[in-house]
Amino acid sequence: MKKKYYTTLILTFLLVAAFNAQVVPPPVPPPPPPGLPVDGGLVFLALSGVIYGFRKNFKA
Repeated sequence: MKKKYYTTLILTFLLVAAFNAQVVPPPVPPPPPPGLPVDGGLVFLALSGVIYGFRKNFKA
């Protein structure tokens, strides 16, 4: 019974690995245009973090 379990497990793993190897990867997306900012919301994120910190410190 144990040998049958291990055989089934190994065959299942090999079958999944074989199917996974046949999949063609998607094409690489084009690079962003030059001059485009990496993230425009960084200032908003930092400001909201500072406001959250002040509020949490003075509320307690």
